[in-house]
Amino acid sequence: MKRLVLACVLGLGLSGCVLQQPSTPVGQLPPVQQPSHPRYAPPPGVKSHWNPGLGVYVVEGARDLYYRERIFYRWDGGWSWSSQAGGPWKDTDSSGIPPGLFRQYQNR
Repeated sequence: MKRLVLACVLGLGLSGCVLQQPSTPVGQLPPVQQPSHPRYAPPPGVKSHWNPGLGVYVVEGARDLYYRERIFYRWDGGWSWSSQAGGPWKDTDSSGIPPGLFRQYQNR
């Protein structure tokens, strides 16, 4: 009998949790924020800073040179890539370029 009463009390307690309304209406929740810190390691041997909008590191002191996941990306009227900041460079199409970076140059 005690077990039945305990089961009923626990059951009602748990069901009360399920039926409660959230304290903040769903429409008023803050927007999801993009992380301001990178999830990728910075490039070796060069100064850079993370650009969350582009989703890549911007290599400082170099024009249109970027890095993410062990690959450097360069824009010079078209895309090329290298495993090193100084090349050698291999031409590529936009299919392997990080999406945020590609959008930045899409209309050039």
